[in-house]
Amino acid sequence: LLACSIISLTVTIERFLFWAREGFRRNQPLVDEVLELCRVGDWEAVRTRAGGSKDYVIKILISGILHREFSMTKAMETASADEIKRMRRYLKVLDTLITVSPLLGIFGTVIGIITSFELLGQSGIGHPQSVTAGIAQALITTATGLGIAILAVFPYNYFNSKVVYAALAIEKSTTSLEILYEKLIYTAREGVE
Repeated sequence: LLACSIISLTVTIERFLFWAREGFRRNQPLVDEVLELCRVGDWEAVRTRAGGSKDYVIKILISGILHREFSMTKAMETASADEIKRMRRYLKVLDTLITVSPLLGIFGTVIGIITSFELLGQSGIGHPQSVTAGIAQALITTATGLGIAILAVFPYNYFNSKVVYAALAIEKSTTSLEILYEKLIYTAREGVE
């Protein structure tokens, strides 16, 4: 249980730092500017303006722009999958700890109760205090396991909601880019005809 609590705390801190860093890197005005430049087809300005950006949405859009003549959608889907995978990192560990911690606590309680009843069998009913003290001590493991799981559920749900929000932002921006690019191609065709 001590290992579970240390791992849970470590993952929680690491993910908080990750999302804080991603929050500082997000640059929605730059995303809007890139989409505006894409609307007019100024690809060189996009490269100049967005080059070196750490914003995950910009990275995905740039991936699509680089592959616009072949498979913009597939390129952005691949880049999105990589970003979402990076965002979900260690969440399975936290999910496992939420499940395992109470089970380990119950396991410890069962072992403690078995020990208490063995003590009762040896000392007889004349010393019930030793048995009840052993049972009370055994229940501490259940409480500890439940405490670890309860405290881990909140950050787990918070991080999952951050991933969902990020996925929606990615989907909105990539769909906008696809629409703008299709419109640009359509306009170019109409101009030629």
